[in-house]
Amino acid sequence: MEVEKFWLTNDCILRYLRATKWDVPSAIRRLETTLLWRREFGFYTFVTAEHVEPEGMTGKEVIFGYDKDNRPALYMFPSLQNTEESIRQIHFATFMIERTLDLAPPGIENIALFINYGDKSPKAPSWSMSRNFLSILQSHYPERLGRAMVINVPFLLNAFFKFIMPLVDPITRDKVRFNPKVVQDGLIDNDKLLNVHGWGGGVDFEFKHEIYWKTMIEACKTRREEQMQRWKDLGGKIGEDEWLIKGGPTSSSLETTATATETPVVGAQASATVEPVQG
Repeated sequence: MEVEKFWLTNDCILRYLRATKWDVPSAIRRLETTLLWRREFGFYTFVTAEHVEPEGMTGKEVIFGYDKDNRPALYMFPSLQNTEESIRQIHFATFMIERTLDLAPPGIENIALFINYGDKSPKAPSWSMSRNFLSILQSHYPERLGRAMVINVPFLLNAFFKFIMPLVDPITRDKVRFNPKVVQDGLIDNDKLLNVHGWGGGVDFEFKHEIYWKTMIEACKTRREEQMQRWKDLGGKIGEDEWLIKGGPTSSSLETTATATETPVVGAQASATVEPVQG
């Protein structure tokens, strides 16, 4: 399928090679397993925005802003769980991972998770559901988790994490931080952090599903369409460069831009402003 060739970028292949410590046969097996999983899971058929939208009505997962390393941030609020436990909850969680990756700027391969277990809910995810999601993240999203910040972990879930974390691969385990002071620890700027549901950042945010969902879906759809067109323009082959697919500047485009925007220095004064990439 064309979409699978698009997914199999040079960077994707390298992520699997790094995850298997450059064991080529193991990396190939893992890639083949993920390709099969993505088909069977329904990414190309029924796991659509319409299918998972009922899971997003309360804002239990929100993509907003970027962390200090320019990773797109995905907030998870388990206490806002609004549906009974089912496979659709896993569909929704992975769908949101995919959409967060859509919004990663050129040169950024992974995401930041902000998870707050505060505010108890009778519908909070079970251990088995949490374990299932963690297994998917490990098996099919190697090198995609840049950092996970987890706060207000309840006693029983803390016991679960103490049991399960030693079984998690060391690379993933080292990326998880429990109860960090995210601003003071330099993980995210205060003016990029939400102030809702215990995060205490400087961004006032009111979730309105009818506005947020449509805006998010359309933004991600536009990104994917733009990236697919660039991929086709590059030749539409397996192993293309994600930097180019995402529209990252090349040396030639930088030279062209520099020439086009060059201005004479008046007197002995000149100034330049460089804005950070925000995706």
